[in-house]
Amino acid sequence: MDFVGPLIGALGFVLLMSLIREPARQRFNAVFVGGAAGAYVAGGFGVWELTYVVVGAYVAYLGLKSYRFIGIAWLMHTGWDLLHHFYGNPIWPFMETSSLGCAILDAAIALWFLMEAPSVFDGSLRRRLS
Repeated sequence: MDFVGPLIGALGFVLLMSLIREPARQRFNAVFVGGAAGAYVAGGFGVWELTYVVVGAYVAYLGLKSYRFIGIAWLMHTGWDLLHHFYGNPIWPFMETSSLGCAILDAAIALWFLMEAPSVFDGSLRRRLS
């Protein structure tokens, strides 16, 4: 479940975000990923946590104009998740593998954003995949 659960969560995320029309979808997700940069502020890496928040927030800001930057921000978050899984504190202290699960979820949704976040409901995802 450590691997399947996050993938199900990513699918749910994509389905839910597909309900939001453009340009609100892009704006919302740029702000959302910017907030996600602060998830680990007390995660065990000291000042590096704040450095990541600043860089992550800047890349998220660039996401206001480009879905690719939102995807890059999620990939950055994936890397930060992996660092915390192997060397820092898990995002949920009561679940040792929570940062690994977060990395899987974040990587999956990053792929969707790198594809320009096509809606699964209007056929644009099907056009991109064919």
